[in-house]
Amino acid sequence: MKLNVQRIFLLVNLLLYVPVAVLLWAGLSRKDYSANQKENCYRIGVSYMTMNNEFYKIVNEEILNRAEMEGDQVILRDPALDAKRQIEQIEEMLAMDVDVLVVTPVDGKRLSEVLNRAKGQGVYIVVVDTNLEDERLADCTITSDNYSAGCLVGQYFLKENQLGENPFGEKQDVNLLVMTHDSAKSGQDRVQGFLDVVEKSDRVHVVQRINCDGQLEIAMPKIEEVIRKGTAFDTVFCLNDLAAVGVVAALDEHELLERVKVYGIDASPDAKALIKEGMMSASSAQFPSRIGQTAADVIYRLLRGEEVEKEIFLPVELVTRENVEEYSISRWQ
Repeated sequence: MKLNVQRIFLLVNLLLYVPVAVLLWAGLSRKDYSANQKENCYRIGVSYMTMNNEFYKIVNEEILNRAEMEGDQVILRDPALDAKRQIEQIEEMLAMDVDVLVVTPVDGKRLSEVLNRAKGQGVYIVVVDTNLEDERLADCTITSDNYSAGCLVGQYFLKENQLGENPFGEKQDVNLLVMTHDSAKSGQDRVQGFLDVVEKSDRVHVVQRINCDGQLEIAMPKIEEVIRKGTAFDTVFCLNDLAAVGVVAALDEHELLERVKVYGIDASPDAKALIKEGMMSASSAQFPSRIGQTAADVIYRLLRGEEVEKEIFLPVELVTRENVEEYSISRWQ
């Protein structure tokens, strides 16, 4: 069934968001926030994997608010999912004598050399949302419990499709597409958690794994290509909700939403709206404000010379149509 006018308006706005966000952050990512800076202030360099995601904007707002309160400087750069650019931007920030680097690696392996140099300069390294390959380089890594996020969605998937131990119900196999982000440890953990749960059922068949870098504008055409090829599938698991929104848009365009279930991770406002409308099945909720607040606290504990935890895992929660009203649909948790 085609979307009604309101749904079309929703999806058009979702699709328009990406280029608008890129333009906005292209300007913001070159700005040094210096309001109310104290003399001899600390410099905090920040490089997320992309600013084409509201999640990182919220994380950064929490760090920025704390830094401004302390009279310190935040230097934000946007590598736009380009590992080489991220390395160059970190080198630039090291030349500016930053005291702390906050990093979400585009590629956790390729950052090792530049972060080794940072450690040699006495720079603290705080990693958020996903891991480095060499975790010893991080003074602290702060992530959602990504493996559990995948497991929660997998458990709901089995229940919704009657694939658990309950012998009742129609015996129908599930043909599954998995949207991945192969270079991000967080994406790998989410996918692995989901698959570890659902592959306990011999009725689940992974038809194809599709790397989309967790981006709407990549996921959407890749799903359309699968549809054009005539590949049979009835379920899509997405490592995050940006990919899930792209999948939903493609499925709706081809009038397949009534036959295909979509699962994601993040519980972004867009995904919660789609869950409420029955256009997505479920998503594990992350809490970017909590991640940002935790990162800010760790930054200032490090600067005060205090010991911090090597790894901090923040809990996740499952959002479905049954409980989506308990969350604010218009904003992140």
